[in-house]
Amino acid sequence: MTEREFDLFVVGGGINGAGIARDAAGRGASVMLVEQDDLASATSSWSTKLIHGGLRYLEYYEFRLVREALIEREVLWGIAPHIIRPLRFVLPHHEGLRPAWMLRLGLFLYDHLGGRKRLWPTKTLDLTTDVAGRPLKAGYGKAFEYSDCRVDDARLVVLNARDAAERGAVIRTRTRAIAAERDGARWRVTVEHVRTGLRETVVAKALVNAAGPWVESFLTGATKTTPPARVRLVQGSHIVVPKLYDHDRAYIFQNADNRIIFAIPYEREFTLIGTTDQDYQGDPGAVRITPSEIDYLCAAASEYFRAPIAPSDVVWTYSGVRPLYDDGASAAQEATRDYVLHKDGGGAVPPLLSVFGGKITTYRRLAISALEELATDLPVLAAKTNWTATAPLPGGDFSPDGPVSLAESLWRSHPFLTPELAARLAAAYGTHARRILDGAATMADLGHEFGGGLTEAEIAWLRREEWAETAEDVLWRRSKLGLHLTEAERAAVAAHLGA
Repeated sequence: MTEREFDLFVVGGGINGAGIARDAAGRGASVMLVEQDDLASATSSWSTKLIHGGLRYLEYYEFRLVREALIEREVLWGIAPHIIRPLRFVLPHHEGLRPAWMLRLGLFLYDHLGGRKRLWPTKTLDLTTDVAGRPLKAGYGKAFEYSDCRVDDARLVVLNARDAAERGAVIRTRTRAIAAERDGARWRVTVEHVRTGLRETVVAKALVNAAGPWVESFLTGATKTTPPARVRLVQGSHIVVPKLYDHDRAYIFQNADNRIIFAIPYEREFTLIGTTDQDYQGDPGAVRITPSEIDYLCAAASEYFRAPIAPSDVVWTYSGVRPLYDDGASAAQEATRDYVLHKDGGGAVPPLLSVFGGKITTYRRLAISALEELATDLPVLAAKTNWTATAPLPGGDFSPDGPVSLAESLWRSHPFLTPELAARLAAAYGTHARRILDGAATMADLGHEFGGGLTEAEIAWLRREEWAETAEDVLWRRSKLGLHLTEAERAAVAAHLGA
């Protein structure tokens, strides 16, 4: 049987792999991407859910990274307005920590370094009169309020993969690249389906290693090569508690250990608090929050909020491992969040490009840089070098100012929906929500409802269009409905999926 041949073979279905696959497919390259688990099943679904410049990175003089990230905020908001929304952050001034003049200077740079156009600028708040001061302890008088964006991180990955597939890319989940070797001018890659054990060999002109925490082990295991750089695995954990306040702004708190944490409105009924930063050893897929991390986050938030937060208040936790480029920084929080690309081969030798580090906000720029590195070997990649800046992700073909209008339109055209369900569908699927609802005149037409408005029709869409196979895929990555469903309802979803 003739082996399938591709221009580009991508290992890793996180945000970097999906972004590279999408960009390359849009330039006309033939692409195959494999992911050993589900899309966004590791680092890319366990972030703080922010598209942000990284205010604290200014302290480490990461000006290029911050500027690139600040520019990307509005670019990404423009192409995915359903899953990316502006969010205002309140930074209380804490006596004895960073002085007010330093915060003002940092926020002045933050406002102007990235050419902000639509996001609101920084302003000073009086916490004794502003509603943002009510949940906080007495004694916090001054704060600064600035803009960043929130994102549904796992959906960002899935939508990049969907767009890549719509442009011709082959996306294979639960599929591992177990061996890759150079054979003349091509890579010969053996892939294995994790569940069935079925194997296939494909050939490709170039290989991209975007395996995230497994970037080194893929090199040593599948390609039998020595990693050109080291990855520093840093664990970041978050806790979710019942909502701590009623307004729609987030907080960024300074800690005495020079770190910061966020407290963010989450899933309507909750507050998300994170993150930690500590070095991690072991299997990246086995990372779990530790009791000491829960205690740390509760104590750090309790330093600011009037009502103390205790470990018993925590309703959900998640942890991820950030695969940072090891720059020799002494502390985990000081390690660079910038990305490093390393290319091996080229010319007569088929290239291997490995991705070290990176952050979700700059994934699109990382993809452009990666394909620039490979363009001399794959001339097809030299075209359409910045097309992803304006092409909307699936369902994002509407104005950044229009999510509320879209939800209202869905509710008017499908009056059997509750306003809350219409808003959730619009926020998750954008204009593609109409495809899920197509032909339905009543809720019954969408099939059985499992809870939280999740129906058989929506699950069918997720299986058919978004590679969802298990209840975890549906309830904790494609959505966060797991927070809103009962244990019995979650079990019913699992039974329906047969997994």
